[in-house]
Amino acid sequence: MKKEISLIDDMGYLMLKIAILAGILILVGIFVFGVFRNEGIDMAPAVKDGDLVIFYRLDKRYTASDVIVLEWKGEKQVRRVVAVAGDTVDITEDGLMINSALQQEAGIYEETQRYVEGIEFPVTVKEGQVFVLGDGRESSTDSRIYGPVEVKDTMGKVMFLVRRRGI
Repeated sequence: MKKEISLIDDMGYLMLKIAILAGILILVGIFVFGVFRNEGIDMAPAVKDGDLVIFYRLDKRYTASDVIVLEWKGEKQVRRVVAVAGDTVDITEDGLMINSALQQEAGIYEETQRYVEGIEFPVTVKEGQVFVLGDGRESSTDSRIYGPVEVKDTMGKVMFLVRRRGI
């Protein structure tokens, strides 16, 4: 004879399955994806103050125009990659120059200027590094201040944003 499973046993198995699934989702959330709330206007208008940023930790093969998450002085930042290994970056009176070519960047509404307290230009990005800038060029703390960023020190590539409007 086949033993019937009671409703309590059935509910127990269901709760166990839910707990295992929740554990897997938590592990994926911790080790594969990251989430944080952006603060500041350094990446406006692409990433606004209060937006939730979801990023992918496992792929760090960045190309120019990728938006990434990094940490500088204990603070997470969202920045745009403008140059990768082998590129030479210069900021002249004309604007941002990559490999001696003036960059026309869609979605950037402020002029790209050097900072007085920043690094010396031109700078060649070494292997394993990227040069990042905030989209809000006039007030962003980025590679013009701290230089090229080691790829191994970045947190990942932004996958999508959740706009927070009064939440």
